[in-house]
Amino acid sequence: MGLRHPHYGPALANAADLDFVEVHAENFFVDGGANLAVLERARELYDISLHCTALGLGSAAGVSGEAVTKLAKLVERVDPILVSDHLCFCWVDLNGRRRHMGDLLPVQRTRASLAVLQANIDRVQQAIGRPLLLENISTYADDLHHELSETEYLCHLVQSTGCQLLVDINNLLVNAHNKQCAHPYADAVAWLDRIPAAAVGEIHLAGHTRVAAGNIAVDDHAAPVSGTAWQVYQYALRHLGKVPTLIEWDTRLPAWPVLLEEAAHCRRRGNAANANRSKV
Repeated sequence: MGLRHPHYGPALANAADLDFVEVHAENFFVDGGANLAVLERARELYDISLHCTALGLGSAAGVSGEAVTKLAKLVERVDPILVSDHLCFCWVDLNGRRRHMGDLLPVQRTRASLAVLQANIDRVQQAIGRPLLLENISTYADDLHHELSETEYLCHLVQSTGCQLLVDINNLLVNAHNKQCAHPYADAVAWLDRIPAAAVGEIHLAGHTRVAAGNIAVDDHAAPVSGTAWQVYQYALRHLGKVPTLIEWDTRLPAWPVLLEEAAHCRRRGNAANANRSKV
């Protein structure tokens, strides 16, 4: 389960029935203070996953050396079970100044951008001393000038850098909706079939919001996991095997017990899928 500030109280009072919690790494880059005290308490109760949101691995401007150093220090301190970030760019050089664009922006999938990602991923992995998990992101329009499909691109990165994959099932469905795919489930399943199963180190599940104006789906993590996402998840486990799974709920947060029930529901579905897989 994603551990967010409104739930620090109940989550850290006693250990809940969770295998691990995820925190956003950049929130804990400071030295000392209340934030790190929270993280130390969380580590006493749960395994920790560090999820980065601002490295900008696809940025031609490069990743921040300061951020990489702080991440490496945090990894050494926390010894997380997973470290991840997104297949995106967010940093640019404008008029000689480095600027953050305020979002996870899609990378044009070209041979040139592959080289940028390979260099940035290698730099981060060398610093943290372990493989980085790379997450597929949500998008709202498609670029007609890609040289590679998303799955081809991810396969190249896995082979060339040794990174692993974080498969966000909600993002697959958001993207299918936004490109007006007639059968989102089939589109997501076909995507899963094209990636190397052995490279998948984590799955993310979340909800999204459909906006009537423009007929788009927004990846806002503001709702329960959809029925279609659960179906894709069960297929993913049959296809990929047992994979650590995280439920993200970041806005319009419900009470902590509601999240725990969502996690319990996830475990039940996962156990059922794996039981069926073992019979095949």
